Amino acid sequence: MPHVARNAAPIAEVLRTVLPERGLVLEVASGTGEHALHFAREFPNLLWQPSDPEPAAVRSTEAWRADVGLSNLLPALSLDARAHDWPVEAADALVCINMVHISPWAATVGLLRGAERLLAPGAPLYLYGAYRQAGVATAPSNEAFDESLRARNPDWGLRELEAVVAAAEAHGFALEAVVPMPANNLSVVLRKG
Repeated sequence: MPHVARNAAPIAEVLRTVLPERGLVLEVASGTGEHALHFAREFPNLLWQPSDPEPAAVRSTEAWRADVGLSNLLPALSLDARAHDWPVEAADALVCINMVHISPWAATVGLLRGAERLLAPGAPLYLYGAYRQAGVATAPSNEAFDESLRARNPDWGLRELEAVVAAAEAHGFALEAVVPMPANNLSVVLRKG
């Protein structure tokens, strides 16, 4: 997908400053699996656990995994962030790319609840995507993107970064960094307290 080619390298640069040296990284909402493939290559000392609630996405990730044969790219799991029970007991980091705005708010709350359960104190939760920010003009391209998302599903759309951070704080996370990214996206780094 074109957006993966455009954003994978800049995301990896931020992740280099965020992820632990070793351990398990759970990626929630892996989509086609192309990011998982890229990051498993970029971070060979980390086990990369892709997941997605959509069977077609899990199949796509598995096809990529079979094609490249990376030993640190684990089999894709079926995981809906809204579920109370996840098929993972613990992780050393959690990564979620382009889910917060392309899902209902309940998925973001579920993501934060799950991250609170799975991550140890000091572990990172990394979010990537388009957000609205108080006092910052939203780019016209993001306004158009928001309209298209809401037309597809009224429960989707750009979230207020401050609302996401407040919800994360309620689940034991502190905001560590907000990094501007290509195409008017943001990297949001949260740490478990």
